[in-house]
Amino acid sequence: MYYAIIGTDQEDSLDARMQARPDHLRRLEALKNEGRLLLAGPFPAIDSEDPGPAGFSGSLIVAEFPDQEAAKAWADEDPYTLTGVYASVRITPFKKVLP
Repeated sequence: MYYAIIGTDQEDSLDARMQARPDHLRRLEALKNEGRLLLAGPFPAIDSEDPGPAGFSGSLIVAEFPDQEAAKAWADEDPYTLTGVYASVRITPFKKVLP
């Protein structure tokens, strides 16, 4: 089943996010290579493709996991979680309907 992992960033976490980003992307690439990643991306803090110093307010990852506990375990080991980029993480089941 798919699960949405919704991370909400700490205030002023852009520098920490940029430092942890390569390791974060490696983990997402692994999910992609396993055919389990539906989509992933950040939420710009302002209405812009490139928010610059405004940074991001969080991220959304939708990926397949055996159960919600496995999704939580994966999220708990994410570099953005481990380095304190995320103030909180919410995980919820996700049912893909379209496209």
